[in-house]
Amino acid sequence: MNQPLAYIHPNAKVAETAIIEPFSTIYDNVEIGEGTWIGPNVTIMEGARIGENCKIYPGTVISAEPQDLKYVGEKTLTYIGDNTTIRECVTVNRGTNALGYTKIGNNCLVMATAHIAHDCIIGDHVILVNGVGLAGHIEIGDHAFLGGMSAVHQFTHIGEHAFIAGGSHVRKDVPPFVKAARNPLSYAGVNSIGLQRRGFTTEKITEIQNIYRVLFQKSKNVTQALEVIEKDFEASTERDQILDFIKKSPRGVMSGYTTRAEL
Repeated sequence: MNQPLAYIHPNAKVAETAIIEPFSTIYDNVEIGEGTWIGPNVTIMEGARIGENCKIYPGTVISAEPQDLKYVGEKTLTYIGDNTTIRECVTVNRGTNALGYTKIGNNCLVMATAHIAHDCIIGDHVILVNGVGLAGHIEIGDHAFLGGMSAVHQFTHIGEHAFIAGGSHVRKDVPPFVKAARNPLSYAGVNSIGLQRRGFTTEKITEIQNIYRVLFQKSKNVTQALEVIEKDFEASTERDQILDFIKKSPRGVMSGYTTRAEL
């Protein structure tokens, strides 16, 4: 159902059960799935591919041109998965030729005023709290949580089930399953509460904690820690996921636990 005061480009593909509220603008080359609600004063620009049963609140701009000087008008896309909610005044930029798209997964919650820059890839069930800022080329794994007003450096990777405290400056990669806090950002333990909520057993959480004790709390460099983990811990999905993340980290992982005063 489209309100008469909304503008929808004739070539846009909007599902019959989608709702476009007054004063919203839907550009050419846009697709919006069944059951999605586009609130008033929303702008959906070219290249947007929005899934089913999403909610997009007033003031949001989806698929605007990247804020990147190397972008020269190439045709790129923005993907938003099913059942994702995007609150007021969020901005999501489409991709550049570097990747070709920006992607937000299924069942995500992006709270008010967050910014997601070009070529970011965000997994499923991710929560970005108010005011989070993602620079370009960032990857965030499933079930990650970023606290309000956190700022993430370009090309940074954040692992699955990671929890980042509000107001953090994320300049290094954050491995899966951990909590990250303090300034500069460092290891603050395993995200045990989040893992419990998602069905991880006590034994599995303990295994993850023991792995990260070797990496972050045993006065070993990364190479030494990885050797110990591979030798002393039996192969498992979680162990191998941690090892793979750290070995492939393009920026290097955040520092280990520290008790020094915040800067």
